[in-house]
Amino acid sequence: MKFLFFLRDSSIFKKVMVAFLTALLPLMMITWMINERGSDNIRKEISESILNTTRFYLDSLDKEADRIDRYLPNYVMDKDLMEIAITGHDITYYELTQKILEIQKRLDLMKNSSPFIQEARAYVPLIDRTILSLKYETSIDESEYAAMQQTDKLYAEPFTYWNDRLFISMQYPANTIRRPIYIVGVELSASKIRETLAQIGESRGGQSVLLNMDRGWEIESGTDSALMERMKEFAAEKRGSKSEEGYETLHYAGHRYLTVYKYSDVWNSYSITCIPEANVLGPLQMYRFWFLGACVLAVFIVFFFSYFLLRFIYRPLMKLVHSFRRVQQNRLDLIPIDRGHDEFGYLYQAFNDTVRSLKTLIEENYEQQIRNQRSELKRLQSQINPHFLYNCFFVLCRLIKSEHQKEKAYQFCMHIGQYFQFITRNDEDEIPLELEVEHSRTYVDMQSICYGDRIQVRFDGEVPDMVVPRLILQPIIENAYKYALGSMLPKGELWVHTERKGNDFSLYVEDNGNSISDEEIEQLKLRLKLSSNRIEETTGLINVHRRIQLRYGVDHGITLSRSILGGLKVRINLSIS
Repeated sequence: MKFLFFLRDSSIFKKVMVAFLTALLPLMMITWMINERGSDNIRKEISESILNTTRFYLDSLDKEADRIDRYLPNYVMDKDLMEIAITGHDITYYELTQKILEIQKRLDLMKNSSPFIQEARAYVPLIDRTILSLKYETSIDESEYAAMQQTDKLYAEPFTYWNDRLFISMQYPANTIRRPIYIVGVELSASKIRETLAQIGESRGGQSVLLNMDRGWEIESGTDSALMERMKEFAAEKRGSKSEEGYETLHYAGHRYLTVYKYSDVWNSYSITCIPEANVLGPLQMYRFWFLGACVLAVFIVFFFSYFLLRFIYRPLMKLVHSFRRVQQNRLDLIPIDRGHDEFGYLYQAFNDTVRSLKTLIEENYEQQIRNQRSELKRLQSQINPHFLYNCFFVLCRLIKSEHQKEKAYQFCMHIGQYFQFITRNDEDEIPLELEVEHSRTYVDMQSICYGDRIQVRFDGEVPDMVVPRLILQPIIENAYKYALGSMLPKGELWVHTERKGNDFSLYVEDNGNSISDEEIEQLKLRLKLSSNRIEETTGLINVHRRIQLRYGVDHGITLSRSILGGLKVRINLSIS
């Protein structure tokens, strides 16, 4: 008990060392009894040896099948076979007999050319005969003949599997949808293939199989059907993972089997051999028992070590991590200090001190930012109001003096009232975008009275329901009148439209003014880029740009480019979220 109280206030290093030594010492006591690396090396060498044997015998099968498939066209093009397949009984019986005997000799030669050929045959439907290498009086089995035709072979491998028999066949003429004139087929010897497979693992008490999952046929060398089903499942797993060769341990009926597999492109099949590990590894079983005992002990050690780390290191560390995540979410909560005088106790105290300092700094910085935003907006309003007020009075006086402009004077007075009512509403720093656009329309209506039909204005696009800083659109339109459209001799054109992409919303103001050059546009871009580093005494683009960035961040604001109308294109980039 005293040791636990001492450990509670000890350093993390001491706690980790105690836990590590507690786990390490029992393992060190049993490592001299086992040599796992040596066991693995022996196992690997035996597995590689069996895999090499599999490669050798499967390669022999591949070569035999490929050789038969390559030489089969030579027998298909036999002149005697072509003649009797075309003329049939039109020739004399003697001539027909002689040609069949000659064909039988060549079929017998083909049969004896490979130990894997059980029988060679030619199917001739015109004479209703299947010519074998030895038998003479035979007839055609229609179902067998239909299975040999290439129209039924819709797969890549050269084999045809029919009635538990394996064939390689070729028809004449080839690649036709019509009934062939004749077919030459080779029936492979399943017993010889089974004998070849048995040489891989039968000496060690194993079972081998050549398995084609696409066509559903297999040739096995063993008798354990249940193990055979487990081997099929294993082949399906390897096919799904596209693994072509290797070796693994297969568990079946409470026993472990060393399983070696190899895929053949020629046969489109897996060769799989399962050998009981007890027959292969023999003396290594003793080391496995020692290893299992060590594993059982290691499990208890791991649980003990995990509990130790969980209680003294992981849980306190995760408490600190969760507290940092809350800070990232602007939740500045203190950590309850339930530790002694170890490192975590110090970290908790330092974290709480940091959080208190952050709260103080955030409150001061937030208040200062709000004050800056309000002063920026009021400075913009104070710059705009006198400038525009003088012009409004001059225009109003001109309209009143004219006998035919009384109605326009009345409309102009209404627009002035709406305009300055919006401007002098000082208690609202942010307003709905719909009101901002409406205020800009009021300003355009006032300018339309001043300029008449000389300047055409269009408002296009939808206005979403969102809140924006005041006076971000009207100053841009005012700049267009002042610097681009007001002094133009041709007709002016002003286009105000919107665009929405996800959470980004943009207002565009384009004109057809011809007074601004590409160099001046680049200079304006540079001034916008540097606007955050200096104070600009202007009521136009830069003030709007700075206020939008204060509200939405540096990724938003104003960008400039050449308009398709020919003048300046101003994009006001906002965020709906």
